[in-house]
Order: sequence, then C-alpha cells, then structure tokens
Amino acid sequence: MSKSKQRDLEEAAIKNYLLPFLNLHKQHPLLPGAQSVRGQAAFIGLDEKDLADARISFGKITKNAALDLLKDEDVMEWVLNLPFRKSDTIMVIGDSLSDDLQGWFEIFKHVVEIGVDDSRHKFVNAAVYGSTSLDAFRRADRDLALNKPDWVIIALGSHDAQRLHASSDRTLVSIAEFWENISTIEAMVSEVTKNPIIWLTPPPTVEELMQDMPLFPGVIRERDLSQYREVIAGKMGYVIDPHGYRLGQPAAAWNYLADGFHISVAGHLETAKWVLRTLASDMEKPVQDNSSMDYDPEDDY
Repeated sequence: MSKSKQRDLEEAAIKNYLLPFLNLHKQHPLLPGAQSVRGQAAFIGLDEKDLADARISFGKITKNAALDLLKDEDVMEWVLNLPFRKSDTIMVIGDSLSDDLQGWFEIFKHVVEIGVDDSRHKFVNAAVYGSTSLDAFRRADRDLALNKPDWVIIALGSHDAQRLHASSDRTLVSIAEFWENISTIEAMVSEVTKNPIIWLTPPPTVEELMQDMPLFPGVIRERDLSQYREVIAGKMGYVIDPHGYRLGQPAAAWNYLADGFHISVAGHLETAKWVLRTLASDMEKPVQDNSSMDYDPEDDY
C-alpha cells in the first residue's frame, strides 16, 4: 500500500470514528496549543477548517436530536420537572461515552437550553476519553474547583472493567479500587454542592465487535460490568439505569458504533431520555439503592 493511500485511510478513520472523542483541550489542559482549534488540528493531523467544520456538524446533529426529543410530550413534561434552577451549573465526570461531541450530554444540554424558558444553565463536560475512575479521581479536585458545579453527573466504570488481551486475568481497576475511587470523588463533590449526585451506570458492550476492533487492546465483558453497576446502584442520589437496560437487553447493535463500545446517536438519545425521566421522577426525594427497583425493559417508552 502506498504512503498516500495509507494516509488517506488513516484520515478517514479519524474523521469517521475518532473525531468526536479527540477533545485535546481536556486531555492536555496545560498545553497552550491544545486550547485552539488550530493547535488541535495540527496535533491530530487534519486541516483546521476540516476540524472546525466537523465540530459544527456534531453540534447540529445533537441539537436536531434534542429538537426531535422535545416533540415528545413526555419529554417536555420531564424537562419542566427537572430539579435544576435556571442558573445552575451541571457538570459531568466520565469517560469517552460522555466525552463525545455527538453524545448524550450534548443532547441533554440542548434539550434543557431549548426546553426551559429563559435558561441560564451552564453545562460543563469534564469527561475525558479513555478515563478510568482513577483518572477521573486525579482530575476531580481541579475540575470541581474550577467549575464549582451545582450538580454533578458521574458516569464511570466502563474502562475500569476492561480486560487487556495481554493480561485477561484481571480488570484494569479492581472492584475494591473502583469503590474507593468513586467514594472519594463522591466526598469531593459533597464539599462543593449539597445537591444529590447523579449517577449514570456503564452500559453493556457488544463483545464480538469489541474483539474485532484493533484500536482496543482488550475487551469489556458484561459479567464484569454488572459488578461495577452494583457499586453505583448502592449510592445515594439519582441512579440512572441501575441494571444497564437503556441500550437493550441484550444490547441492540444499532445503539452502538462498529466497535461495539462507543454509542451511536440512537443510543445516546436513549440515554438522554433515561437521564431526563429519572431526574424528573422525584424532585424532592432522590433515589437510594435502585438495585432493587422493579423494571421491565418492554415498558421503555
């Protein structure tokens, strides 16, 4: 294969797969070049205009998705019953499932900004591609201090549960370490805001597709993920989707990208609906230990 053709294939893979997650200003916050589109484009290997146009396109996709959601009367009712004040700051701490420019958090942001009259909400996406709970723990103090959020969504666990092909006898982060990391982040959040934490559990993966994806050095299995969900399901606050049902049981392929891990726009729409419904369901009394909640996935929407 010629160098020119190899280069074209690499650029196509970046544009068609990786670009929504390559938010270098969050991965490298101390590098001046990472704070500009020009610097990021040069690092990624794309033309500055191509990168800027792609991000504009991602914004249009998530805004249109939000507008479609708001046509649903149930969604409008959920928006009106959200526990946020109009000037609140809402921040998410998570991994690439949230650090996605076509993702659920961006859709959720547009839904609230469009659906709430005179919205002055501030949304901070502090999720970073590839993060485990340990990575998030390292950043949490800085992110909380800089942004002073009124509400914090914690969406972690997927990368913690990864088993590397070279060492498949253990997960990257053990359940005990995950519990400690999550609990410490929880304590940090409680120093910044007294509002209940919003917990989003890791969804299942399509293991067969993950096995075939060369960009992943390992695989994430449902039998591991279920244990990480149990840790989150026992937390105080709003627990969204404690059993990992939101993308189908078993996981529906159309809710995923070709890697079987990252979520498609259709899957992100489902996650946004779960977030809205859960937050609107009981404003005065946040949910405790949703692991015992009865839920039939056939009843979903």
